[in-house]
Amino acid sequence: MYTHFYFFLLLLFFCFPGDQVVEKADSEKVSLVVLGNIQDAGSPHIACDKACCADLFSNPDPTRKIVSLGLIDHQRHRTYLFEATPHMPEQMKFLKELAHSEAEVPDGIFLTHAHIGHYTGLMYLGKEAMNAKEVPVYVMPRMKTFLEENGPWSQLVSQGQIKLQTIFNQTETKLGSTLKVIPVLVPHRDEYSETVGYTIIGPHKKALFIPDIDKWEKWDQSIIEHIKKVDYAFIDATFYDEKEISYRAVSEIPHPFVIESMAKFQLLGAAEKSKIFFIHLNHTNPLLNPESSETKEVLKNGFKIARYGDVFEL
Repeated sequence: MYTHFYFFLLLLFFCFPGDQVVEKADSEKVSLVVLGNIQDAGSPHIACDKACCADLFSNPDPTRKIVSLGLIDHQRHRTYLFEATPHMPEQMKFLKELAHSEAEVPDGIFLTHAHIGHYTGLMYLGKEAMNAKEVPVYVMPRMKTFLEENGPWSQLVSQGQIKLQTIFNQTETKLGSTLKVIPVLVPHRDEYSETVGYTIIGPHKKALFIPDIDKWEKWDQSIIEHIKKVDYAFIDATFYDEKEISYRAVSEIPHPFVIESMAKFQLLGAAEKSKIFFIHLNHTNPLLNPESSETKEVLKNGFKIARYGDVFEL
């Protein structure tokens, strides 16, 4: 009996050496960080005279940044941005600090589409600002054409400040042996480019990032099935309900309301609901206030709200 016991201990030692397991886990560490959770035009919103913005013009909230995620590959000492927002200078600096990096510029920027909050931060890489050198910018085909053929973005390309990398729908882009990104087309206002979300695959976990989409029913894929395949889902929550947009036609901005999304996901189990993080909040959205009744309702229903500085391990 004792002989068998000691043999078992030796087997554990040689097959599962503790120090090596820990070292491997640490070396594969990949972190995803929320660098912003606000809709394209920010908060306070230009020309807004409502209570939601009144105090913010004189007392800005430094955590109110336009929607963006940062990705840190600790093993390879690389960082990536998802979206190039008007707040990109601060977001790049925050990402650098979190990564303990010496590099000011991320090793790549992934864009979802050509609306102002999602790509215009590229201007800071230009001649008038950083005058960067060949920053890889990952774009879908129509987005690539838009940047190449329209100034001032075309100047970034022609002068070598950015280097466009074409990606394709549901085709994997490898950033390392344990880090991959897959774009997926989603329905949205596509005046200048297509719109995509991203599945971000780390060594241990996966995240879904869809900051902009039209109503879930307009998509030819199931958001519920996508949620089941990942560990975190950061999804469009521009408006809590229709009361926020009484001043505009709903058809012009057909995002899924938070109350619609919660109804759609109500039959999911607690574990699936806890994966969902609402993001891309309009300046009118009561979820921006952690103490609002709407925030408490979302949390009570088992969902979460993405907040600036939140970090997730992939």
